[in-house]
Amino acid sequence: MAYLRDKYQQEVVPQLKEAFQYKNPMQVPRIEKVVLNMGLGEAINNSKILDSAAVELGRIAGQKPVITRAKKSIAAFKLRAGVPIGCTVTLRQDRMYDFLARLLNVALPRVRDFKGVSGKAFDGNGNYTLGIREQIIFPEIDYDKIDKVKGLNVCIVTSAKSDAEAKELLRLMGMPFRN
Repeated sequence: MAYLRDKYQQEVVPQLKEAFQYKNPMQVPRIEKVVLNMGLGEAINNSKILDSAAVELGRIAGQKPVITRAKKSIAAFKLRAGVPIGCTVTLRQDRMYDFLARLLNVALPRVRDFKGVSGKAFDGNGNYTLGIREQIIFPEIDYDKIDKVKGLNVCIVTSAKSDAEAKELLRLMGMPFRN
C-alpha cells in the first residue's frame, strides 16, 4: 500500500473532518486522479521530439502515455487537425499516490531556488494545476540521454467542493505552498 494513502487515511481524514465539520467520512475530499500532460508545439516540424517526450513521460509516470492530436487547424502556427502535438497520462489509485510521493519528496526539492508552489493555481472547483519547467527534476530521467529540456503540467483532480477544502487537503498531504 502506498505511503501517501496510509497518511491520508490515518492523519488527513481526521484533521479534515475536524476542520470542516464533516459528519460522514465519505464527505471528506480525496484525490481522484493526477493527469500529466506534455504539449509540444515543436512536434509539428520535428516528430522525433514527440517520441522522446512520450518515452520520458512514460518513465516519469510509470505508465504508457497517450499521444494527443490537434483538434483544429490553425494557419498561423502551421498546424493541421489530426497532427500529433503532445502526450498525456492519467494516473489513479496506487500509481497516483506513488507519483505524488515522488513529486513531493524527491522532484520538487530538486527545483532550483525552490521556495514552494503557488497556492493560487486552483480552478474554482477544487482542482490544482502545477507547471514544471524541466522534466530533469525527476530521478527517472537520465540527464545524458535527453535531447531537449521539456516542461509538463501536473493536474491534481480532487473531490473537494471548494478551493479552500482542496488546498487544505493538499497541504496536509505535504504540498509545500508558499502562500
